[in-house]
Amino acid sequence: MAASTTNAFALIACTLCFMSGTSLARLTPNFYSKTCPQVFEAVGSVVRVAVSRERRMGASLLRLHFHDCFVKGCDASILLDDTPTFRGEKTAAPNNNSARGFDVIDMIKSNVERVCPGVVSCADILAITALESVVALGGPTWEVKLGRRDSKTASFAAANGGAIPSPQSSLTNLINTFRAVGLSAHDMVALSGAHTIGQSRCTSFRAHIYNDSNIDPLFAILRQSNCPRSPGSGDNNLAPLDISTPTRFDNHYYKNLIMHQGLLHSDQQLLSGGFTGSLVERYSVNPMSFRVDFAAAMVNMGDIRPLTGANGEIRKNCRVVNS
Repeated sequence: MAASTTNAFALIACTLCFMSGTSLARLTPNFYSKTCPQVFEAVGSVVRVAVSRERRMGASLLRLHFHDCFVKGCDASILLDDTPTFRGEKTAAPNNNSARGFDVIDMIKSNVERVCPGVVSCADILAITALESVVALGGPTWEVKLGRRDSKTASFAAANGGAIPSPQSSLTNLINTFRAVGLSAHDMVALSGAHTIGQSRCTSFRAHIYNDSNIDPLFAILRQSNCPRSPGSGDNNLAPLDISTPTRFDNHYYKNLIMHQGLLHSDQQLLSGGFTGSLVERYSVNPMSFRVDFAAAMVNMGDIRPLTGANGEIRKNCRVVNS
């Protein structure tokens, strides 16, 4: 009896030991403290140059992290290129002719590989790049948890099937989409503040500026001047998501919503709910509250279904799985 009990405990211990290297592994801010202590500077130096050349790039790089995490978790699946036998996520509707900055990620990966070859995952590079992009545009900082590994697959179907919030979403749709990945309505309102930077295509806001009633008429007319009503005409024409300070990370996005000057249908929907509307009002007058909540929500988003331990891999090239 004693021998069988001892064997049972040994089996449990071995099982837990195995699991700690896979599904039970946890992300931690100091994951690379010994193996790649230069990682933040290796990433940040490239981001700062890219953003100094084109301020919009900061928003584009941040968006890559969002779109990656909402599909299969934060695993760098969005970075995988299509091949004759594999379809990635880049051509899914939310990303096609829209997601950008992949060349900058390539440069960041090369810079990181120079100082720490084979150590840092592309998924962690995306997470650090999001932080460095926000900081470069005047936004808050946060403690990035690390230790993600890269997926060997991607999901065009998930990326194309509603996993990524749509600019035409209702408030209920937004709440449900965020809830599906473990994020709260509070997280959703705070993360929506990322629309204080960047631009959007006419095809994403056309219906809002022509059909919706919860929009400032003069603002609608202004946006209609560069976004024709007919689909197929001017689809890729751009407009700033934040009409006031489109290249500075601040709380003007929420001020715009109060004035019914949200560019996207989904943006303006935040004001239509009791709880979400109260957060919009708070952030519009309290920029520090927004900065604190945005930082916390970014940490929460970075925790979405990461691959850790022995799962996944550390890609040599962020665009392709290792051979």
